[in-house]
Amino acid sequence: MAAPSGNFRLGPDAGRVVIKTTRAGLAARAGHDLTIEVTRWSAQVQVPAEDDGGPAAATVSADLDLASLEVREGTGGALPLTDRDRREIKKQMGQILGSATATFASTRVVPAGAGGGGGGGGGAVEGTVTLNGKSQPARLQVTAPGDGQYRGSATLTQTGFGIKPYSGFFGTLKLKDEVTLEFQLTLPSS
Repeated sequence: MAAPSGNFRLGPDAGRVVIKTTRAGLAARAGHDLTIEVTRWSAQVQVPAEDDGGPAAATVSADLDLASLEVREGTGGALPLTDRDRREIKKQMGQILGSATATFASTRVVPAGAGGGGGGGGGAVEGTVTLNGKSQPARLQVTAPGDGQYRGSATLTQTGFGIKPYSGFFGTLKLKDEVTLEFQLTLPSS
């Protein structure tokens, strides 16, 4: 990843973190696929100079305040997502997650072309996500669409954190266990 070297502290002013859910079950057509934004988060990215290992020796950590989740979009469904639906979804998320914080700590950065990264800049950041006292490995696939700009995504399972995926209408409408975490950010100029 052609990142500038330095120590970067990031938050919502530097980008966006969203969680995407998809629906399943017999009544899936009635529900919505959701885009949920994490409005309070912080991250630290440390990229050593080339002489000290450069991007391959980088470290990434992040804290996501799950009490700050906001439903931004709902696609599909028999009817459009309403403000009332958004409030009800937020209430359900609050009951499930409370004031939890999810954390990410990198264990390895794989620059593009170094065994497993994508082309055109980017690569992957491997690490561990922890929530509710449970951890699971995560691999953020990262692209670098512009100078200092990064986008990435990882797929996680709710049950891996002890969360039972939402189910309604007597189990005929449910969320898939897998959710996708996506981010886009811009590192500040050094």
